[in-house]
Amino acid sequence: MAGAESLNQFIKAEALRLGFSLAGVSLPQAPAHFDGFPRWLRAGRHAGMGYLESARSLDRRADPRRILPAARAVVSLGMPYPVPDPAEPRPGRGRVAAYAWGADYHEIIPARLAELVLALEGYLGRTVAGRGYTDTGPLLERDFAQRAGLGWIGKNTCLIHPRMGSYFLLAELLLDVEAAPDAPIESDFCGSCARCIAACPTGCILPDRTIDAGRCISYLTIENKGAIPPELRPQMGSWVFGCDICQTACPWNVRFARGAADPALAPRESVPDPLLTEDLHLDAGAFNQKFKGSPIQRPRRRGYLRNVAVAMGNLAGPELVPDLARVVFEEPEPLVRGHAAWALGRIGSARARQALSGALKSEPDGSVVQEIQAALAG
Repeated sequence: MAGAESLNQFIKAEALRLGFSLAGVSLPQAPAHFDGFPRWLRAGRHAGMGYLESARSLDRRADPRRILPAARAVVSLGMPYPVPDPAEPRPGRGRVAAYAWGADYHEIIPARLAELVLALEGYLGRTVAGRGYTDTGPLLERDFAQRAGLGWIGKNTCLIHPRMGSYFLLAELLLDVEAAPDAPIESDFCGSCARCIAACPTGCILPDRTIDAGRCISYLTIENKGAIPPELRPQMGSWVFGCDICQTACPWNVRFARGAADPALAPRESVPDPLLTEDLHLDAGAFNQKFKGSPIQRPRRRGYLRNVAVAMGNLAGPELVPDLARVVFEEPEPLVRGHAAWALGRIGSARARQALSGALKSEPDGSVVQEIQAALAG
């Protein structure tokens, strides 16, 4: 029978073969920072993600053995994704978080976790009970990753590896095997640095190393299903899906993030910096075709086009008026029409105001009427 230490080494070797650049093992004990999670929920910092406060969610996050009672080890893994360029995109282009440039990792990582379990079964000569997640399960994944020696939790809440930075996706595998645990990273290498906090345009990074999700650009452009608060729209810049700002500001990424991304996450054509005037007019079929198998499917067409309209309003180029005006008059989704109206108000030219006044006469949706009126009054 394999010893605990040799099993640890086997897991790491197989993880590397499967494309994970980081791997470590910890015990399935209560997470060190669990007490902070209910406090974060009570403060309402989870915004519209109500599923996080369910009794089932809290119960399982408190103890991973409530997910897999037979668990005897937690394997934490990291898969690298492309290192983003902090420079502004080309004129007329939007910005997409680097992890979403390629295929959807939710479609890639679970299959590799299953392969790792199969490899373990071959190595041990028995069936292995396992449960795998990649940000989809009730686990405080950064807690377990820190405990497994993959990094420390930075002030921006990202897990930071001391020689690789933070551009990697996390995954976890609960197993009923005895594998030797790795030494945790217990030091805080952020020190007095607060560059991520200063760089965040919406001020969502809090002093206690938590995020006010309702102000985070990633939440606003992905998880948020409704209107983006008008007071936050100007701070979103040209981001149309996610945000990399707090990571590109981190000195550990500036200095060390050079690793090659997994080929499956390599950038697709036009995804990292989409042409806004093209994407604003994607119908349902074209949207699904362009972003098939991409994380950008998550906010759906209406959410993505909402984001595109906001980005165009922040660019505020008068040449964007015809495209935005067309959307205000012709787009079937009220959410998109309303944000396009806001964008026209940001531009504020005579042609933009003329389009808004014309649309106001025929707009049937009350929420869009309010957006148009606010844009005209601005």
